[in-house]
Amino acid sequence: MSETVYIETSILGYLTARPTNNLILAANTKLTQDWWETSRYEFTLYASELVQDEAAQGDGEIAAQRLSLLEPIAFLELTEPAIALAQVFLAESSLPAKAANDALHMALATVYGLDYLLTWNCKHMANAQIQKKLAQISGQLGYELPIICTPYELMGYEPTEE
Repeated sequence: MSETVYIETSILGYLTARPTNNLILAANTKLTQDWWETSRYEFTLYASELVQDEAAQGDGEIAAQRLSLLEPIAFLELTEPAIALAQVFLAESSLPAKAANDALHMALATVYGLDYLLTWNCKHMANAQIQKKLAQISGQLGYELPIICTPYELMGYEPTEE
């Protein structure tokens, strides 16, 4: 059985990003596209209605592109245990209230026992200090927090010259 990955909304954002002169954003966009084209097939991918709702926001044309990327991906059902865990994440960690959706993404991936959560949200999700606390909380409640990482970390990306 292949390893499992929760695709968080920021990944879809980078997959459908408009060209930019910001070198960091451009590199992250290219890296995300490379992961999607080459590495996603190594994993079983999951998302949720929350991802779908977030992906539907904004520019209609780009939102439609994001939503089409979700079509082949299985959705995790939003359950009471996931909602409860997200609330504990918010109450017992340094996550601010405005990160409620981020907490719910992480709680879903945790409750369903996924291996990874893929994101570019390094403020509230792919953040070592926050993950340390969320892993403690998860363990106390009988769960294991998935590895929360960027595409760079999940594909072992070696930059190539083009």
